[in-house]
This record gives sequence, C-alpha cells and structure tokens, in this order.
Amino acid sequence: MEVLYGLHPVEEAVRSGARRLDCVLLASERGDARLERLAGLCRDAGVRITLQSRDQLTRLARTDAHQGVVALVRQRAFLTIEDLLALLPIANKIDTISAETQPSYRFFLALDGIEDPHNLGALLRTADGAGVDGIILPERRSAPVSATVAKTSAGASEHVRIARVTNLVRALEQMKQANIWVLGLDEHGAPDYMDFDFRTDCVLVLGREGAGLHELVKKTCDHLLRIPMAGAVSSLNVSVAGAVVMYEAMRQRSRPAPAMPKPAAPPKPRKGLGS
Repeated sequence: MEVLYGLHPVEEAVRSGARRLDCVLLASERGDARLERLAGLCRDAGVRITLQSRDQLTRLARTDAHQGVVALVRQRAFLTIEDLLALLPIANKIDTISAETQPSYRFFLALDGIEDPHNLGALLRTADGAGVDGIILPERRSAPVSATVAKTSAGASEHVRIARVTNLVRALEQMKQANIWVLGLDEHGAPDYMDFDFRTDCVLVLGREGAGLHELVKKTCDHLLRIPMAGAVSSLNVSVAGAVVMYEAMRQRSRPAPAMPKPAAPPKPRKGLGS
C-alpha cells in the first residue's frame, strides 16, 4: 500500500482509475467546497471516505503539506517497453488540425538518472501537458514515483504511461529497432532543438542533474540536440530544458507538414518561323 497526499494528486488518482484506492482520509477540521467536491468524486467512484484529524494525516503522509487529504492506494503497476510500443499515440488535442489531416507520430520521453523527485514530478506534469505517449524510467539511479513526485506533478503522474526498465540503453535500442529516432539533449550537441523536425516517431532522452547523459546512453542516441544559451550559464535545469523541447515538439506536431512542391511541367516545344 502506498500513500498519496494533496488535493490534486488524490483527485487525479480517483479520476484516472489507474489503480485501486483503498480509502481517502479527509481532515475533520476542514470543510470547504474543494474538499466537498473531492468527497463527491470519491462517492461517485465508490471510494471509501474516512474523517481523521490533521495530526493523524500528518503522521500518515510524513509531511504537513497534505492539504487535509491523504489516500491509501495500491502499488502502481508499471509498463514494459513492449507495452509502450504497442500503445496507440495519444490523440492530438489541438483543435486547429484534425485527425484526418494530421498524421500521428509517437513521442516518448526517457529519463537517464533523474534523482530529484521535484524534477521528476515537474517533467511528468509537462509530459502530460505536451501529450507525450509514454515515459521510460530506469529502475536504478532514478527517483521513485513517490507521493512527493505525485504532489509536484499536480496529479499528472497518475495519468502518464510509465515503463520501468532494468537497462536504459537496451530499451533505447529496442525503440531504434522499432524505427523510433533516439534524441539526446546535450549542451555540446548539434543541431539546435528548434532546427530538428519532430514530425517523426522519436524519443527524447534527458540526462541527470548536473552531469547530463551517461556516456553509453549518449553514444546510443541518433542525434544530440542542444538548447542555445545567450547568457553566462551554460545549461538549464533539466525539468525546464525538458519542458522547452517537449513543447517545441508539440508545436511542430500541431501544424501540418509542409506540402511537397509540385514538379515543374516540362516546357512545351516552341514553334518558330518556318516551322
């Protein structure tokens, strides 16, 4: 059994239905509209509700940042690489391009050793917002998808598709075999991320805080993209850098591919005098 805390994470766990909630505990001292709305959502979903003191919730959550809401949930079941590859792309939610005219390309996110749960939560929140089809996390050298991650992601961690793998390099090789381009983000890479055409099946690989991609992961990438920096600092925080590239990919995918120019018609033979 795992513990979730906070209004958004618990609400999204109830909405997603991705895993079973044993019960939701609400602070008996708090009785506002947001808590009433959550209680109604739990009742509609058949989730048991219990009133507890704030002190008891703090002991369960091991933090006082629970906002008067704690949930006991079953342990999350992660996907495999094969599961991700078998899933259909998330539908394009941008209204300007219809599904009939805009082809669907798969876009994945792989995280190479993100150890800060706040960075992981921020990346999961952005991945959900940018329509990422699935996320790959290594089992070792990675922050677990914990209550802190759920709180930082504002509940987005309950909606995104996550695969946990024992060997990230091997997982990326499997994606390459499935004709998916592997794109690493590196401050010494080329080209700039804005110059890459994301209208293809691809996986974006982000490296660990401070040190970037592991060398073997870097060698596995088909391309190394960079974010140009105009100031004195050479790189961005990994969650910010990931957000910049994910939304550029979404921007490109929301627009139709440029039409191929029509071949020029062969010139007609000209008739001159005496012909």
